[in-house]
Amino acid sequence: MALQGGVGAVTALQSHHYSSGPHWSPGVSQYQHQPHTARSLDRVLEDAVSSGILNLSGRKLREYPGLSYDLTDTTQADLSKNRFTEIPPEVCLFAPLESLNLYHNCIKCIPEAIINLQMLTYLDISRNLLSVLPKYLFNLPLKVLLVSNNKLLSIPEEIGKAKDLMELDVSCNEIQALPAQVGRLQALRELNIRRNCLHMLPEELADLPLIRLDFSCNKITEIPAAYRKLRQLQHIILDNNPMQSPPAQICLKGKVHIFKFLNIQACRLDKKPDTLDLPSLGKRCLPQPLTDSMEDFYPSKNHGPDSGIGSDSGDKRLSTTEMSLLSCGQNIESRLKVLLPDDVGAALMDGVVLCHLANNISPRSVASIHVPSPAVPKLSMAKCRRNVENFLDACKKIGVPQDKLCLPHHILEERGLVKVGVTVQALLDLPPSRLMQLSAI
Repeated sequence: MALQGGVGAVTALQSHHYSSGPHWSPGVSQYQHQPHTARSLDRVLEDAVSSGILNLSGRKLREYPGLSYDLTDTTQADLSKNRFTEIPPEVCLFAPLESLNLYHNCIKCIPEAIINLQMLTYLDISRNLLSVLPKYLFNLPLKVLLVSNNKLLSIPEEIGKAKDLMELDVSCNEIQALPAQVGRLQALRELNIRRNCLHMLPEELADLPLIRLDFSCNKITEIPAAYRKLRQLQHIILDNNPMQSPPAQICLKGKVHIFKFLNIQACRLDKKPDTLDLPSLGKRCLPQPLTDSMEDFYPSKNHGPDSGIGSDSGDKRLSTTEMSLLSCGQNIESRLKVLLPDDVGAALMDGVVLCHLANNISPRSVASIHVPSPAVPKLSMAKCRRNVENFLDACKKIGVPQDKLCLPHHILEERGLVKVGVTVQALLDLPPSRLMQLSAI
């Protein structure tokens, strides 16, 4: 959802139906969709005096043209797509102003006189030349603040004062960290921090009523486990980040699996409060596009018996899976000298690790293994299935009892992960005498 210009952002905000009370709407100028060529500048200014709506968009203005008019009763001002190098001082005297659109100008700073606009709830100053957001800006009753495509390096801690802020867009800047005070924005529904220089996400966001979160195109490797508490979140956009926790293959599956992973992660952290280092996929975690699922991920929708979300049976399944897979996951790591992600089931889905394990236990038991490459980092389902079937055939030949063999879909679809754990453990527990016999053959 690209929010450029005042009208687009307002329309997008109006389309949401927030659960807590009526949402804010600044109104839209009746002239915003009319070409300015059909109306002379004087006529626009004269009408603005009587209507309180000033539209000077797209006129290539370098200086404010309304000095001869009394526009102090203006409630909406659109000065977008001009060549202003500063916010006109006269505009900062429009005491009733509720909506100010300065999109696509050449503005380098926000004057302190803006604090006169104590009715201002909507400010779009995207696509300008701002390098700093002044502290006094957050003394305004803003509900929407759009400052994308500027040159911001940081956001001041004073942003925590903006208690009414519902939408914040700071995308396409050079921000390296978000202040913890962002977690005080208790009305925030949309946060767009796309295309910045962020290496981590602040845990404080976990308590906000976010509906949309976009942190794509950054350098983030980890989603905090606390984000599992974002129960109102409908859209999470995280592509083009070097994700390690959750691993990329979990993120590819969408929100349900991301939040399932975070729930498991939180349980582990509760059990081991002193263990803060989270395992990663190492070389197997390749940056790749991460797409979002349209599924919901919390109760109010039935996700089926295997989802592990919103049902007692799911919680029990997850805890049993942890017990069976975690121990054999550690054994696989020691055998193959690799580092597996926390979600062992996901790491085994494509069959690559399993085939290597079979060959480690009994050389050449799997003759051919399909492996990902930098050019094609994700195997097709057909190749995954071939790997899994080859692994199970090898297990049978090596001597894993039939009653301990899982089925292909248990691995490929992460269904019946307990059975997968039983198969892997049975393979690891094979007696040396049996393996020596196979080697002799």
